[in-house]
Parts: sequence; C-alpha cells; structure tokens
Amino acid sequence: MMCAMAATMLMAVGCKGKKAAEQKSEIQQKVDEYAVFELKSDLIQNLSANEKELVKIFIEIGQVMDDIYWDEYFGYANRASLDTLSDPALQAFARIQYGAWDRLDSERPFLPGYGERPAGCNFYPQDMTREEFDALEDPLKDSQYSVIRRNAEGKLYVLPYHEAYKEELAKVDTLLEKAIALADNAGLKKYLEARRQAFKTDDYYESDMVWMDMKDSKLDFVVGPIENYDDGINGLKCSHEAFVLVKDEQWSNDLSKFAAMLPEMQKLLPCDPKYKQEVPGTDCDINVYDVVYYAGDCNAGSKTIAINLPNDERVQLAKGSRRLQLKNAMRAKYDNIMVPIANLILCPEQVDSVTFNAFFGNTCYHEVAHGLGIKNTVTGRGPCRQALGAEYSAWEEAKADVCGLFLTEQLIERGEITNTTVAQNYITFIAGLLRSVRFGATEAHGRANIMCYNYFLEHGAFTRNADGKYVIDVEKAREAARGWAAIIIAMEGEGDAAAAKAYSEKNGKISADLQKDLDQIRDANIPRDIVYKQGAAVLGL
Repeated sequence: MMCAMAATMLMAVGCKGKKAAEQKSEIQQKVDEYAVFELKSDLIQNLSANEKELVKIFIEIGQVMDDIYWDEYFGYANRASLDTLSDPALQAFARIQYGAWDRLDSERPFLPGYGERPAGCNFYPQDMTREEFDALEDPLKDSQYSVIRRNAEGKLYVLPYHEAYKEELAKVDTLLEKAIALADNAGLKKYLEARRQAFKTDDYYESDMVWMDMKDSKLDFVVGPIENYDDGINGLKCSHEAFVLVKDEQWSNDLSKFAAMLPEMQKLLPCDPKYKQEVPGTDCDINVYDVVYYAGDCNAGSKTIAINLPNDERVQLAKGSRRLQLKNAMRAKYDNIMVPIANLILCPEQVDSVTFNAFFGNTCYHEVAHGLGIKNTVTGRGPCRQALGAEYSAWEEAKADVCGLFLTEQLIERGEITNTTVAQNYITFIAGLLRSVRFGATEAHGRANIMCYNYFLEHGAFTRNADGKYVIDVEKAREAARGWAAIIIAMEGEGDAAAAKAYSEKNGKISADLQKDLDQIRDANIPRDIVYKQGAAVLGL
C-alpha cells in the first residue's frame, strides 16, 4: 500500500520548520479530540479467581485480534512503518485510526504518501478490477471469512482466514485451551469450545447458536471476524475484533422482560404490512455490561457502546439476537461529549431534557431494533444484506436508530419504561445526532445519522431560534420518525441497491448550515470520541 517514495516522505515528517510545526499542531488537535478514559469496572471485584484469570486470557486473545485487524485494514508492513514517524502526535493519531485515514473526517488521508483509502482495504489486491473478481471461479471468494490475493503469476486466488492468519490463530487456539480449562460456567465453556473450532474452520454458525444460549455467565467474550463495515467493494469481508465484558446483573434483570415483546413490537412498526411479516425470534436477551477491553475493529476511531449480534440471519430467525449494552462506555461518551454538545447547541429550555436514562434507552433500543423489520427482500433478491451490498450497513444502522426511537416511545406510553419521558427521549435523540454525524459520511453510523438529520430537518422536527440554538418540536419529531422508518424498511424490503445508493448519495451529505454547527462544536473543544487506556494493569489484575 505504500511505495518507497512514501516511506521516504514518512521519514521526513519530523523535519524542522514552519510547515512541520503547523502540521504537528493540526495533528495534535486531532489527537486531543479524543477524550482519554480509563476502562475500569467495579464489577471486577465480584468475579472469582478463575474468572479474573479468564479476563486476562481474553485480553491476550484480544491483542491477537488487534494484530489481525491491523493487517486487514492497513497491512502489517504499513503498520511497521508507523514506528519510523518522528512526530509522536502523528504516530498517536495513526494508532487511534488504525491507519492513514481519519475515520471521523470522511476517511481523509493524514499520513504523507497515502491517497484515498482503498475501498477493499487489505481484503483484496488494490489493483483488482471488478471484471477480475467476477471471473474468479472459487465459491469462497464470496465468503465473509476469506481474503483475495495474487500469486506469483499475478492471478487472483482465495485464502480462507484460518489459512491467511494461521500463525496468529495458533496463539488463539492455545489461549482458548487454557480458558476452556478455567471456565466454571457451563454455557461459557461450551461457547469457548465452539468458538475454538470456528477459528479452525471459518464456520461460525454453531458457535453463534451456542452463544445465544449462554444466559447466566458473569463474563462474556465477543471475539472473531464480525462486522463488514470496512469492505467497500462487496460489503462482505468481516473484520476481526474482541470485547471483554463483565455483566451488570442488576441492570440486566431490569431489561430482561423486553425480549418476549419483540413479536408484538414488530407488528407496531410504522411501515407497509408486507415488510413486517417475518416473526423475530424471542430466544434472545437484553443485558447490560461493563466493557473492560476493546480490540481490533471496535477499537478503531469511534468506539462502540452497544452490541447486537449475531449478524447471521439464520441465527436471528431461529433464535433472535443478543443485545449487549456497554454501560460504562455509554457513560463516558455521555459525560464527555453528549452533555457539552447539548449545553452548546440546544435552547436553554430544553437542555435539562437531555438525560443519561434517555441516552441509554435510545442506544439500548437501537440494538433491539436491529432484530426487527425485514431480513429477506420481498422482491426475490434474497437477504437484504446481500441485496443491498455495500449500502446495507448504513441503511441498517439508520433503521436501528429510528425504529429504536419509535419503540422506546411505545414502551414509555405503555408504562414499561418509567425512568424517562417521550419528550426527553426525542430531545436527547436529536441532540445525539449532532454527536454522531461527526463520524462522517463514510462511516455507516455517521451516514445513517446524516440522512436522519436531513429528513428530520426537512419535516420540521427542529428549527433554530434567533440565537441559533436548536428548538425541538417533539410532535413533528414523532411524525418524522414514522415517515423515516417507513422509507428505510421499504428500502431494505425491496433490496434495490441502486435506489439505496442514489438516496444516500443525495441525502447523506452534510449541509453548509450543519457544518457550521459542527465547526462550533469543534471550536468549543468538545471531544469527538473516546480513546481508552486499558488492559490488565488498568483493571488491577
């Protein structure tokens, strides 16, 4: 990915002079946009000696996932070149981004010698053409768990993950063997055994099914190739990552009742009935955790604060999915980012309506809503994920956002949620759009929120007063949520990738007025996201 000339340019970054100083100042400002947060948890104290040892092993496995992700996104050789950077701020920012492109600034290159981010990252050869890929006769080319490479003759070939990362996964296998021996919880032990086998075969279905049955473990370990946001060519290839989680049993018990309500929630969706004929599985759970370690994809750029898995539609239809709310990570973003943004952009009368409970609820039901709607197109185009291809991620995130908002409203009005109000829910959600649109249009969550922001603005959900502060019209926001949900679910149900792309290209842009608001937030030195100080030592293990 980087030519010899680029490497020479990297060596020159630390040169003296006005230009270098200006660049350093600009990059340091970017680094400072990430608030440092120590990833700790009081829940660690409730673990047994064996469970604490498991946390340490899981962190070691996470470090291997981190290494693999560096190669998938940036390439091992390019990662090694970061050590030659003489500017510590430039090096630090490259490590936050896992490469040369600013994920929260439309993936613009910031390292010398790099152009635009390759659409397929390191999953495919950079010079591969669509014609070459289509002509490649290997069914594994469309696998979520394979990379495409060139041989000595320049011909394309497919390499499954378990072969491409054989050395790294051998370390994982050894560590999982130790973890299995230590695991006292039967469900966790069975999951680790199944996941160990999955790493050897690239078949994750059985381990996903077993994970769905893991109900009573204090620890959870989300690990492997999971999300396909980085594959901008086919929207297929999954990136490696890991979350090490400790369950908050009290908060989890409070949320457990909502899993059984999913079929009823499906019927309430504000869309054409033909798009909600599927019945979501109810063998799923909504639990709350403290996250104590991030690695790989989930640690790059903006940090995940909730999880909805598995992504496999077969598992979702059979058993539903699990929604994992990362409470300590949510609190970090709420305190460091949401509250300052609300104080800056909202009219004074509505600032107090932004609450952590509403922020938690919006995030929680975003994940619930991933399991709702439609998974297979009504037009015979197959699964929505496959039909929409590279467009799917942004539309799916958009669906989860607005349908989660709608469902929270329904649950509040039914008296199922009592710690927040409908008004607080909508005001917090719209203030949150100003947080998440900063992720940029190239990131799936960011593009989803830009489209939502523009739709809500067009339909009068908010205006600006004479002081330029946002004034939210809750009733119009409720109407906008229903209209936007109907558009999204229909887009997924039809599976028309061209139509989805045309809509997002037209409506997924940051307007001049919105950019002024974002500039105001930037000039107020409000962090854009979080960077973690983490590891066994931070946890006191």
